[in-house]
Amino acid sequence: MNITAILIAAAVIAVAGIIVGIGLGLFGEKFKVEVDEKEVAIREELPGNNCGGCGFAGCDALAKAIAEGKAPANACPVGGAPVGEKIAAILGVSAGAAEKKVAFVRCKGTCDKVKTLYNYEGIDDCAKASVVPAGGPKACSYGCTGFGSCVKACQFDAIHVVDGVAVVDKEKCVACGKCVATCPKGLIQIVPYSAEHLVQCSSHDKGKDVKAACQAGCIGCTLCTKQCESDAIHMDNNLAFIDYEKCTNCGKCAAKCPAKVIL
Repeated sequence: MNITAILIAAAVIAVAGIIVGIGLGLFGEKFKVEVDEKEVAIREELPGNNCGGCGFAGCDALAKAIAEGKAPANACPVGGAPVGEKIAAILGVSAGAAEKKVAFVRCKGTCDKVKTLYNYEGIDDCAKASVVPAGGPKACSYGCTGFGSCVKACQFDAIHVVDGVAVVDKEKCVACGKCVATCPKGLIQIVPYSAEHLVQCSSHDKGKDVKAACQAGCIGCTLCTKQCESDAIHMDNNLAFIDYEKCTNCGKCAAKCPAKVIL
């Protein structure tokens, strides 16, 4: 065996290794991705549910937005005030007082209130049921079908079907918006936790047709609008809606509503 050849080969490999190592080091330095330490720290405080309730595509995106000043420290609805305060401390700012919000189902058409058109024996899925005649077996095509797609979408066990209608547990709800996105009829909306008076109906039919389908629907009588001294309730295509920024929770609209669809 030629010792000289072995030594030369070893030397060549060693030199090549050194050159490659130096090259990789220079390459890594030139193309390295700068890491924002604040973004990393913020991401560690976020709960990791990736629910999208903040309006961003998951916790990574939210952490980046907060670090860049494109979202407030208290933007995470799941973490709430405690997480907001921790993130504010990282940023060296005040978290502020974010108003708690919750989901609300705009339907009061329980089994004893709404008429049934036929027996439905299909898949228990709201989206699939919404394309059958009348949008489901209930006479009101606007109302909750009660098949619980929103229940399956909720990660926090905050919504359940009770007597044929989805009902939100305000204490468990974090306003992530998953149920809102899931409901094929757009019955669920995010409202202030402090809102005491809400319209439990989504029907835009005229009063006569509403009463023919459901005993608990808005008949568009406008009596509620005439009672409000804060200009907080108006009619939109035969349906009452409340402006929660103006509402003072006086309760006059609810007291006057003949159909009792306002909480």
